[in-house]
Amino acid sequence: MSAPHPTERELAILRVLWSRNTPATVHEVHDVLLRNKDTAYTTVLKILTIMSEKGLVRRDESERMHRFVPVHAEPVVQSSLLKDLMRRAFSGSALKLVQRALDDDTASDEELDAIAKLIAKAKAKRK
Repeated sequence: MSAPHPTERELAILRVLWSRNTPATVHEVHDVLLRNKDTAYTTVLKILTIMSEKGLVRRDESERMHRFVPVHAEPVVQSSLLKDLMRRAFSGSALKLVQRALDDDTASDEELDAIAKLIAKAKAKRK
């Protein structure tokens, strides 16, 4: 199975499905998406159909109203997207990626402390 690379619209739909933890109908996904952006029901249906063909979601056709569930867990998709970004934009360098993220000064003191703990944990795993 190839690495998942959803588009921005597909990612918005996946976020809805991940947050639910249960299969969702097109109507249910559409209702959530409408809270942030005016999106046509037929657009959501079309995107979910494409996502099914791409292997990003699985369609349950056992009921009259088809339900959709993500094929990949959120961390799997995030890792795939991050690896692709790191390869394309940062020549594969995790250091450059983290440097750019920290240069923006958007990380809170709590986030910086958590990042330091993650780095210590990663170093300990390698010993």
